[in-house]
Amino acid sequence: MADSSSSAAPADQVQNLHLDEVTGERVSKSELKKRQKQREMEQKKAAKAANAPPKAEKQASAEEEESNLTPNIRSKKIQKLRHSKAPNPYPHKFQVNTDLRDFLKKYESTKSGEHDKSVEVRIGARIYTKRASGTKLRFYDVRAEGVKVQVMCQSQEATGDVPFEEQHDHLRRGDIIGIIGYPGRTKPKNRDEGELSIFAKEVILLSPCLHQLPGEYYGFKDQEQRHRQRYLDLIMNERTRKVFLTRSKMITYIRKYFDERDFVEVETPMMNAIAGGATAKPFVTHHNDLDMNLFMRVAPELYLKMLVVGGLERVYEIGRQFRNEGIDLTHNPEFTTCEFYQSFADVNDIMDLTEDLVSGIVKNVTGSYETKFHTQHGEEYVVNWEKPWKRVDMIPALEEACGEQFPPGDELHTDKTNEFLKGILKKMHVECTPPQTNARMLDKLVGEFIEEKCVNPTFITNHPQMMSPLAKYHRSKPGLCERFEAFVCKKEIVNAYTELNDPFDQRMRFEEQARQKDQGDDEAQMIDENFCTSLEFGLPPTGGWGMGIDRLVMFLTDNYSIKEVLAFPFMRDDQKDKKLAAEIADVEPVPEEGIPHK
Repeated sequence: MADSSSSAAPADQVQNLHLDEVTGERVSKSELKKRQKQREMEQKKAAKAANAPPKAEKQASAEEEESNLTPNIRSKKIQKLRHSKAPNPYPHKFQVNTDLRDFLKKYESTKSGEHDKSVEVRIGARIYTKRASGTKLRFYDVRAEGVKVQVMCQSQEATGDVPFEEQHDHLRRGDIIGIIGYPGRTKPKNRDEGELSIFAKEVILLSPCLHQLPGEYYGFKDQEQRHRQRYLDLIMNERTRKVFLTRSKMITYIRKYFDERDFVEVETPMMNAIAGGATAKPFVTHHNDLDMNLFMRVAPELYLKMLVVGGLERVYEIGRQFRNEGIDLTHNPEFTTCEFYQSFADVNDIMDLTEDLVSGIVKNVTGSYETKFHTQHGEEYVVNWEKPWKRVDMIPALEEACGEQFPPGDELHTDKTNEFLKGILKKMHVECTPPQTNARMLDKLVGEFIEEKCVNPTFITNHPQMMSPLAKYHRSKPGLCERFEAFVCKKEIVNAYTELNDPFDQRMRFEEQARQKDQGDDEAQMIDENFCTSLEFGLPPTGGWGMGIDRLVMFLTDNYSIKEVLAFPFMRDDQKDKKLAAEIADVEPVPEEGIPHK
């Protein structure tokens, strides 16, 4: 009985299954109905899709189209505007009547929803962001003079000959525009306080930007490109702008300081037959008409002292120097210095003046005597610039660091001292590249054991005479001279001394420099006969001083690279083949007849 009932059950189940003609399977009645219903729905959906009109593709904005095209198609569009003048993309003039900084101060107390339509504001600025809300409303964030403001444009407010859409459709990020409007503050629905804005009646394209600006999120951070394209760096990075404003403020303060003390600002030649005034390797150039080589100046010192001989008793010059030396974080082939020469002053007077001038610059620029400086390796130096500064006597400090008694000052230039210094270098494990002259080896030791301790402003004083061919001998220490160097954060910022005004001594110093040049030191100075002759007419007791502007800017703006404080630092050639906008737009060059220089 059990066997027959168990065999009957599967037979009944098979009889209750139904064939699915699509798949060939046998399934239950409910499963079959479910499948048939699903297939009917899919057929209806497919039929509906087949009969539906083609879906319109989403139209990309003109900005999106241009950002995705290479080369930038905007150059061609602007070329069309140049011909059609609708509008002229490069108008000659836009009358500005408001400084954006003054605008923000004057109307900062404006309440939400308030406007002053009686005031016409005319501002020129660059677009940084552009937003649209429908076809009748546009927003721009623009910048000028280092500050930003929102511009709100509504179609009902539009004036002028150009319709609202045509005023705005061709504007892009980076364009320079003229805005005519009135001040007010928006009244948003989703927050209490609105944004101070210019409510524009008319917006005029003044100069289009043919390139896509870097995105605001990622910005423009690549160091090499920032240095090569300083204009774009200034557009995108407010910190860069502040560095150059600080630099300008420093130079203005220096000029004011000397002018108030009855100094005369002068200019001296950039090209010389002899490279003198500093121990440095010069650049060589050539004068075609005279068929002679000339040297780009390494320092203006000799000319300035000749002016003092002539009776200009207090002179100074701020200008470029050129030295054909290595490029690193603190050196550039061309750089800016300030030099002054003051009759009837000596090294002690100049030291006091240095403390007063530099601490005054720091206070004026930063508002404090204390600054912070970060090195390439992330070290932080807290620098106190307030006077008085520490003073270190060079030779005693080296004796303490090396544990050796150095030869007397009047023997520091001898061959015997040369052997002594080589032994000191070996003992202290200090390398000095050839030529190993006494001056170079001493300078290397000073760099290793004295300069490394100079974080706060420090004067290193009493250099050997053979290291200072233009400084006057020390009045009480034979073989040394009355000179100091000021160091901050382990780097030199000032070099000064009581000037050598003895023509006999000066010639001997120049001859010692010539001897060093014969030993292979191509940075040693040459004999300047004209300068020696000028001393024979009488140079009064004089204090002289030179300061590197670039390096001081580095410390006060917290930049460890000199390239950050030079508007256009020296860079290797960029060999990339780039097409200019005129080439993209197929602009034909116009023949121009050259006019000779008069």
